[in-house]
Formats: sequence, C-alpha cells, structure tokens
Amino acid sequence: MEVDAIIIGAGACGLMCAVQAGFLGKSVIVLEKNNKPGAKILISGGGRCNFTNQWATTEQFISANPHFLKSSFTQWTVEDTINFFETYGIVGKEKTLGQLFPEDKNAKDVVAVFTSLCAEMGQEIRCNADVIAVEQIDGLFHVSYVTGEKTKTIKAAKVVVASGGLPIPKMGASDFALRFARKQGLNIVETAPALVPLTITGKEEDWYAQLSGNSIFCEVSNDQISFEENILFTHWGLSGPAILQISSFWRRGETININLLPHQNILDIIEEERKTNGKTLLSTLLNRFYAKKFTDALNKFLPLTKTVADLSKVEMEAIYRTIHEFKVKPAGDKGYDKAEVMRGGIDTNELSSKTLECKKIPGLYFGGECMDVTGWLGGYNFQWAWASGYVIAQQL
Repeated sequence: MEVDAIIIGAGACGLMCAVQAGFLGKSVIVLEKNNKPGAKILISGGGRCNFTNQWATTEQFISANPHFLKSSFTQWTVEDTINFFETYGIVGKEKTLGQLFPEDKNAKDVVAVFTSLCAEMGQEIRCNADVIAVEQIDGLFHVSYVTGEKTKTIKAAKVVVASGGLPIPKMGASDFALRFARKQGLNIVETAPALVPLTITGKEEDWYAQLSGNSIFCEVSNDQISFEENILFTHWGLSGPAILQISSFWRRGETININLLPHQNILDIIEEERKTNGKTLLSTLLNRFYAKKFTDALNKFLPLTKTVADLSKVEMEAIYRTIHEFKVKPAGDKGYDKAEVMRGGIDTNELSSKTLECKKIPGLYFGGECMDVTGWLGGYNFQWAWASGYVIAQQL
C-alpha cells in the first residue's frame, strides 16, 4: 500500500482534500486527467476565480435531498474558506451579491496555494493520469490509470472520487464518476446542464438575434423562484447572470417570465408623464430606461409612435404585460459546452451526510460536482467543493 488514500481529480474538491489530509499527517496521491491541476478553477470568473460567496447557506443549492449539505457546511463554513485563503495571501473582495474574488490576485494564485502546500507536505499530484478502473481486492482499492502509453495501478485503503461533472468537455470534463457509480449499483439523479445560456429558435429567433449584445437589469422568474440580475441578448437567445440562474430551475417546454422594469410600475410612470407632458412619445419615455436599440425592438409589441396621452386602456394593458410579464419559452440550452455546472449526479442518499462516505462501499468517498448538489451562480459551487474536500479529508 503506497498511501493512505487515492484522490481522483485535482479540481477544487480534490485539491482541498489533499491539503487537508496533509495537515492531518495523511499521505495521498492525486490523479488528474489534465496536464495541470485546477483546470476549471483557472477559467472561473474570467480567470479571477469567485472562490466563495459570503452569504452561502444550504438555501442556494439544488438537490433532491436539500438537507444533505447541512453537516458539511457546519464542519467547513464560509468563514473557514475566507480564513484559509487569507492565511496563504489571498484576501477576498466582494464584487456583487456576496461574491468574493481575490483582491489583488487571480485564479492562478488560488491553484498555487494548493500546489505549493501539496509540494511542501509531499502530497503527490500526478497529471496526465486518466483513471480507467477502480476495483476492490482483499480490502484495498486498486486504481488503474493510463499515462502516456502505459497503464499503471496503485492501491490504497481509501479512494476519493472528485472528478467533477460533465460541463466544459474541452477542459477535460468526464463522466467517470457517474459511470463508476453506476457500475457500483449507486443511484444517479438525472443529470442536465445547469447555469447555462438558453436558446430561442423558430419565428422569435430573429427578434432576439437583432438585440445581440444588449444587457438589461431584470427580474427573471418561474413558478419556483426569481432572480434579479442582468440578462444578455445573444444571436442564439438569452444569457447573462439572471438567465444562468433560472436555467438551473428550468425544464424544456416551460415558460419563464421576465420583468423588464423591476421595482417600478410602467403604468404609474406613464400616468405621471401624462400629468406633466402628455405629448411625450411612448418611445421617448422608454428610452429613459432602455438603450434605443431595445426600445426600437419593442415596436413589435407596442405603439411606440403614440403619445402617452393617446394610449388606450387596451394599449396600456399590452404595455404592462410586455414590460412586466414578458414571456419567453426557450427551445433548449447551450449544453455542457457552455454550462458552468451539472445538475443532478450521484444520489446523496447513497452517502453519509456527515462523512460523504458511500454507505454500500466503506472507504469510498464522493465529493464536489459529481454529486446531486448544484449551487447558484456566484461562488456557491466552490464553497461546496472546499467543504466536501475538507469533510472527506477528516476521514482518510
């Protein structure tokens, strides 16, 4: 037996697990498919890495078992994350909505914290190591992987699967964790892209395409939840933070509602304008709130060339529906290529919430994105990765 544990995946969860195990005097080998560790960390937040959210609780996560995270988030808190990174020179600065980014550093520095600590403690990270099999023989896990043209096998009493989910195939994302879990007879909650742009096709496609590049602060909602952030029109549909957020709660065939003017009532605004200047054109009024290009596009739905004084009751109702209840029925999403995370994954009921150990297979642990735990946009998924890595390390 070479080490106390083998960790599959050198992403956020795997790296944190390796470091925390090292602090406890446990030796691990981390096997990473890519040619360098932390590939997804490096591209997160445009290379700046939104490493946590200071308001993170279990409420910002989607799971068939929403209570599952409580133990992990008690063992490793947001404060623990902040303190950990500050100890190694990365101070968080809030950008918006609780999102913490390194104040004067970036994603490379975040990864360097882990690689430096692993090097100091002798925790080995083997890159270009594509795991092909995990077998349990005589109480030990035998992990086989391909590196170059060679197949190698190492063994340990414990194995941690932290190989991520399906998004961003070009970054080396793989379905290894899901395939392996199925082979062990574990239940998988149906997976789908999450935090992903939505596409518009058919007769509405050209209307959205002409607005490509326009960004508007909105409230986007469905019958489950609402988010207030920007939406971004694209040549294939809708993106931007609010759309990415609602995408995790959207299912094909469903309609979403967009309030294009949250916290204000367009009818009240028109009534006020009527009192002061009834000759104001509707287009002129709307230009106070939107870029001219967007206002012009609303000509499809609204009588932009009418003065506010001349608007009929029926037209006022149409204006209200268009501005506050703009309905969108996406055709689909942009898939795993453009998704930030995966929804669904290994059923949390298969694992101990206190240790993240597989109930059916002692010594086997799952952490991070491969599980049915999906956070909102804004650092939440990193907080889960750090927490799950820490929790598992306590058991190695």
